[in-house]
Amino acid sequence: MKREVLVCDHQNRVALPSGWLVSLEKAGLAAAERIVAGHLATGGAPLVDIECVEVALVDDAESDRVHREFMGIDGATDVITFDHGEIVIGAEVAKRQAAEYGEPELRELLRYLVHGLLHLAGHEDAEPGERERMEAAQEALVAELWPGMAS
Repeated sequence: MKREVLVCDHQNRVALPSGWLVSLEKAGLAAAERIVAGHLATGGAPLVDIECVEVALVDDAESDRVHREFMGIDGATDVITFDHGEIVIGAEVAKRQAAEYGEPELRELLRYLVHGLLHLAGHEDAEPGERERMEAAQEALVAELWPGMAS
C-alpha cells in the first residue's frame, strides 16, 4: 500500500520553517513504514490500513479545545491521535518541552509525531508498563530518524 503523511501548520504562535514540515512528512512516512514492517503494530491497529495520516500542528487554544471536546480533559497537550488517521500536535507545547529538556524543537515535534503513529499502531500509554514499552519504541525510532533530519 502506498502511504503518505501530510503535515500542516494550523497555528501562528510558533514560527516553524516550511522545510520542517517537509522533513516531518518524510520522517513520519519512514516511521510509519518502520512501525508496520517491524511488526510494532498490534493486530487490527488502524495504521496498517490508513493510506494518509494527516498531522495538524496547532496552538495551545486549539489543542485545549480538542483535548476537552474529544477526551474530556482541560488544557493543551502534546499529541492527540484519532483512529481515522489524524494526529493533532501542540506546537506551543513542543516549544516549551524542547526548551525544558534542552532538545531542538524539530526533534520534539518528531517525537510527538512518532508517538501519535505508535498510538495508531495500537500502542497505549495509560499504564506504566505500556508507557515504558511505548516510550522505548518511540525513542528508538526518534534516534534512528533524527540524524537525517538534523543534517
